[in-house]
Amino acid sequence: MVSYKVVFKQLCPPVVWNSLKLVNNRVISKITRRIRKMRDPENQDLGIYWNKAFADKLENWGEGTVWNEIQFLLANCRGRILDIACGTGKTIDILSKKFAGVEIYGCDISDLLIERAVKKGIPRERLKVCDVTRTDYDDNYFDYAYSIGSLEHFTEDGIVKAIRECSRVVKIAAFHQIPVSESGKNEGWIKCAGQSYFNNNLDWWINKFKRHHDVIYILDSVWTGGSQIGKWFICLKRN
Repeated sequence: MVSYKVVFKQLCPPVVWNSLKLVNNRVISKITRRIRKMRDPENQDLGIYWNKAFADKLENWGEGTVWNEIQFLLANCRGRILDIACGTGKTIDILSKKFAGVEIYGCDISDLLIERAVKKGIPRERLKVCDVTRTDYDDNYFDYAYSIGSLEHFTEDGIVKAIRECSRVVKIAAFHQIPVSESGKNEGWIKCAGQSYFNNNLDWWINKFKRHHDVIYILDSVWTGGSQIGKWFICLKRN
């Protein structure tokens, strides 16, 4: 069977054909650059965290899954607790109504999301707009900390820095819920629906936490999504 390209080349004048080849090469080059950019873990999408529609979705995404799980994990915890990348403060609001013996703080890079948290009645003095890889909280200021579906959206360097910073400001333990690769493979950096994230395996994440924690426990989360399954990383503070 004759290729359509061969037929088209025969019908086209040489000048037109050469122009089409040039355009085609440019299109291919452009697509290649876009794919490389999408797979580049330094190309982190942050704009979505100032998107009102995205903020609305955060109001119910953890129902029946991670919001139940974090309540069990914190049931016997007391003192000050930090919600890392707290978003609209929905988790803080749920926990504050359940547990009287804790003071829950939150930090997030998005002032839009923090303002949503303030509107829920969460005291402004317990909320901070900041990069969670370099907060200005004092050493060991919190007894516990947690993050839910957040760290995978950081760059690899950002993940390491966020874990280190969490270890610095926490006395006892941190609880991190992270989607990991269901296939068990390191799928790498993925960009989809306005968000970018790592979809890597359990060992990849454990190696990141081991840099700052001697004891790490892994618990299954009931949360699942696409090619990912949820895991809780229970990280005890290094003495």
